[in-house]
Amino acid sequence: MWVSGYFIEMSVHEGLNDAQKEAVTSTNGPILVIAGAGAGKTRVIAHRILEIVNKGTPPEQILAITFTNKAASEMRERVLGLVGDAGVPFVSTFHSLGLQIIKENAKLLGYKRTPVIYDRGDSLREIKAALKQIGTEEIEPRSALGTISKQKGQGVTTDTFTQSAATPRDRLVAQVWVIYEQALRKDGAVDFDDLLLRSMLLLRTNEEVRKRYQTRWRFVHIDEYQDTNSVQAEMAEMLIGPERNICAVGDIDQTIYGWRGAEIANMLMFEKKFPGAKIILLEENYRSTKTILAAANEVIAKNVYRREKNLYTKNIDGEPLGIYQAFDETDEAGFIARKVKEGIMEGRKPKDFCVLYRANFQSRAIEEQLLAADIPYQVLGTRFFERKEVKDVLSFIKTALFETPADLARIANVPPRGIGKVTLLKLLSGKEQELTGAVREKIHSLHLLIQKIKMGAEELKPSELVRFVITESGLERMMREDKLEGPERLENLRELVSLASRYDHVAVPGEGLQQFLENAALQSDQDELKQDSNAVRLMTVHASKGLEFPYVFITGLEEGLFPYERMGGDGEDRDDEEERRLMYVAITRAEKKVFLTFASYRTVFGSKNSTIPSKFLSDISDSLVSWEAPERIGRTIYLD
Repeated sequence: MWVSGYFIEMSVHEGLNDAQKEAVTSTNGPILVIAGAGAGKTRVIAHRILEIVNKGTPPEQILAITFTNKAASEMRERVLGLVGDAGVPFVSTFHSLGLQIIKENAKLLGYKRTPVIYDRGDSLREIKAALKQIGTEEIEPRSALGTISKQKGQGVTTDTFTQSAATPRDRLVAQVWVIYEQALRKDGAVDFDDLLLRSMLLLRTNEEVRKRYQTRWRFVHIDEYQDTNSVQAEMAEMLIGPERNICAVGDIDQTIYGWRGAEIANMLMFEKKFPGAKIILLEENYRSTKTILAAANEVIAKNVYRREKNLYTKNIDGEPLGIYQAFDETDEAGFIARKVKEGIMEGRKPKDFCVLYRANFQSRAIEEQLLAADIPYQVLGTRFFERKEVKDVLSFIKTALFETPADLARIANVPPRGIGKVTLLKLLSGKEQELTGAVREKIHSLHLLIQKIKMGAEELKPSELVRFVITESGLERMMREDKLEGPERLENLRELVSLASRYDHVAVPGEGLQQFLENAALQSDQDELKQDSNAVRLMTVHASKGLEFPYVFITGLEEGLFPYERMGGDGEDRDDEEERRLMYVAITRAEKKVFLTFASYRTVFGSKNSTIPSKFLSDISDSLVSWEAPERIGRTIYLD
C-alpha cells in the first residue's frame, strides 16, 4: 500500500511547476490562486482535488464550481480521469448548483415540484406583458429586464427594490417586477437569476439547510472567481464550513463581465474576507509565444485596479503581431479571408483560426468574405436552444409535463391550426366553455395532442419522445413543405434528437427527460462550439474567454468600437479598465500569431464614418509588431 500511495503522490505533482505544486499541496484553509491566462489553472484544480482525495477525503465531499457548462464538463472529465473509481466530486456551474439546491428544497421554497426554468425569451415575453398591463411605453422591455437582472445579481429582492425606488423609472420597473414575479409564481417557474438568488437567500436564512451543505462539501473550489457577482460570492461563502476550506482561482486582469454584475472587489478583498488566506501567483504561461505575452503585458500594465503580476513563458519568441489598416470593413474582412486562405494553402486547418470582434454586427462583412472565398466558418452567439423550431419542440414537452401557460401560448398555433388571439386568450383564462363549433374542435385536437405527448413522456426515452413530438405535432410535415428554410430547420430538430439521446441511459423513470430539459435551459454561448467542426470560428471577445486558438484576428480596433463607447443613453460611462482587460483577454487567446486590424472608415447604422485607431494599438511597442501590406499595389486615392 505504501508503494502504491507513494506512486499516486508522485503522479499528483508530475509536470507541475513550483507555484502549481504549492497551490495543489496547500489543501487546508482559504487560498487564493491568481492564475494568469494559459497558466494551467484547470490542471491545478484537478490535481488539487486528487491531492485532497489522497489525503483521505471522499470525493463526494469536494465541490468545484465554474461558470460555463463547457468548462464544468472539461473539469469533470479531467478530475474523473485522475480520481478514477474512488468517487465523484460535485463539479458544476453556479446556475446548476443553484438549481440543485432549489430542487432539493423545493417544498421549503414553496414549489409543488421542480420549477420550470424561464430562458431570456420567456422572461422578455412576460416583461412585455407586464409593461402592457401597467400601460407604459416609457421603458424598453430589454432595459427593464436588464435592471431586474442586475438587481437580482446584487442580492436585491422585489420588496427591497420597491421600497427603495426613488426615480420615476425605478418606480415603473418596480411595478413591472411585481407583475413579473407573479407570472413566475403562477407558472411554478424561476429565471436564470432566481437560480442564484433564491438558493443564496435560502442558505442565508435557513441555518439547518446551510449546515447540511457545509457538511456535504468540506472542500470548495471556485473557478473564474473574478467573474462572481455579489450573490455568487455570498453563496460560495455560505457553503464554506468552520474549516474555511475554500480555494478561489481567478485573474483580475480577466475581469470582463462588470456590465452584468461581476465584482472585481471579490478578488481584491479576498484576504479581508478570509484573514490568513494564502495567495499564490501562477505566472508561467503554457499557451502563447513570448512576443504575444509581451504585447499582452504592455496592454494590461496601464490598469490601476489589479494585483501586480507579469506573465512569462518558456515558449519560443514567435512572430510579431501583424497590424493591418483597412480602408473599410469590407477591406478588413477581405484581408482576414486572404490570410486564412493562405494559411490553409500552407497546411493549416480552418479551425486553427479565430476572428474576434467587440460587437456582433461586425460579423456580417467577415461572413460575406469567408463565403466568397469558400472558407467554412461557425459563428458563436446564435444559441441552438434559442432557435424557434427547437423552442417549439421543447414547449410541446413542457406544456404536457408542467401545463405552463407561456409554453401553451407558444405552441397553440404551431403548426398553424386556426387558433387566433381571442381563442388563445379564452383558452389561457379558463373560458374554454365559451368556445363553440369548429374552434372548439381545434382546441379539443390540441388537448389530445398534448395528452399523447404526456403519455409518451411516461413511456418513451428522451430521444424517442423528441422524435415523437416532431412527427405528431405536424412540425416535420410543415418543414418538408417549406423548401426554403425547412431543410435546415429539420436538420436542427434531428440534432435535437441526437442531443436528447445522451439522456436515454438514465435509469430512473422521468429523470433523463428532466435532466435534458434542465441542461437545455442552462446552455451558454460556448456550449454551441462544435469541437469537431473544421471551420473558422467567429465570436465576440466576451465569448472567447477560456478558449485558445493557434491564430487569432482581433478586429475593429478603433476608438468607440474597441474600446467600446456605448450609444443610446443608459447613462453608464465606459469602463476603460474593463475594456483594457478585454483586449488582454483577446490577445492571450492566441498560441502562435495575432493579427490586429482596424478600418479608416466603418459603416454604422447605414452611415460610413471616419475612425480613429484604438489607443490599444499604441500601447504595444513597435518592436513587437509588423505592418501587413494591403493587397492593392501603389497609392490609391479614395473618393467619397
